Amino acid sequence: MTDKFTGYGFADYCIEQKRHVNTFLDKIDKLIDWKPIEKLLKQRYKRLSSADGRPAYPPLPMFKLLLLQRWYNLSDPKMEEALNDRISFIRFSGFSIMSPLPDHSTICRFRNTLLELNLYTRLFEEINSQLKKKEIIVKETEGAIVDEP
Repeated sequence: MTDKFTGYGFADYCIEQKRHVNTFLDKIDKLIDWKPIEKLLKQRYKRLSSADGRPAYPPLPMFKLLLLQRWYNLSDPKMEEALNDRISFIRFSGFSIMSPLPDHSTICRFRNTLLELNLYTRLFEEINSQLKKKEIIVKETEGAIVDEP
């Protein structure tokens, strides 16, 4: 993935060399056209800094975290834990293993902002529409995900 957040470094390069290109998340990442998602986020989501003045996390990687949450049935704290533990989640989201990762409250605030902007449902509908066109249905099954033709 070439669109990393910040701090893409040697550790990310090493992980990229060991990547399993046939994992579910790798396949989904390639199947989805992220451009319309990113365009919509850039048009409507204008947060440039966090409450304490640090630069805000970019919206596309944050949205990808919401996808992971839904697909793996994770609460905000469990999403934070998984993001800090699973290289595949870091890779899929577009963050760098070297960059600071969002905590559970940041994930929650991002989701709430998308809800306030009436973007949350619209973005998920776009993802589902794209996957449906490719005859892929992503279902949550007791904490695991399956793709069905």
